Amino acid sequence: MRGSRWLAGLLGGALFSGVASADWTGKGTLGGVLARGNTDTSTINAIIDVANDLENWTHKAGGSLLRTVTDDVTSADRWELRGETNYKLTPRSYLFGTLRYEDDLFTDFAYQATAAAGYGYRFIATESTKFEGQIGAGFRQTELRITGDTSEDAIVRGALTYEHKLTGTTMIYERLLVESGSDNTYVQNQLGMEVKINDTFALGLDYAVRHNTDVLPGTEETDQVFTVNLVYGF
Repeated sequence: MRGSRWLAGLLGGALFSGVASADWTGKGTLGGVLARGNTDTSTINAIIDVANDLENWTHKAGGSLLRTVTDDVTSADRWELRGETNYKLTPRSYLFGTLRYEDDLFTDFAYQATAAAGYGYRFIATESTKFEGQIGAGFRQTELRITGDTSEDAIVRGALTYEHKLTGTTMIYERLLVESGSDNTYVQNQLGMEVKINDTFALGLDYAVRHNTDVLPGTEETDQVFTVNLVYGF
């Protein structure tokens, strides 16, 4: 669809315009397992998220990688790129545009690429608690791994983000994303906790559930991943 390419180009340009301006802050997460002996297993889980505030504009970008290899057999291989640009309307409300691209070797989809825009609102915005929601619409393009066929459909996108500081060093969070169209509904939910070690590093626990409603026979609709990570803030 021409609309999806136009929206992706517009959002990409907005994100690029923020790269060379102001200071970016962010967070990097790294977890892994290395086992050698009767079974050789290597797992890496890496996430990075950065943000840039420019008066009424906020730019965000991020990516993630999950890969597991056991005895030279790959059992998990997924990576994702995402970006978002917000324009503040009031201290609590804003307009947003977002892009997301996911490649997962162990789903029916060789990739899922989405572009969406809509309205966001911060229901709670205090030092200890943050709760905001987004609702919008956009386009999605997917490719079936087995056949190589591609399809495009319109989607409704919704997201909720909740963060709460239990203490000065402990924070819990939950992040929900829903992308629903005629071909498939994708749901992702992350529930986790971070405990600060010092001003820079923290230990993190993360439980992620990913669900696709329309999959081929023999493919599980839901994937679950639990990780223990070292978190670096910058």
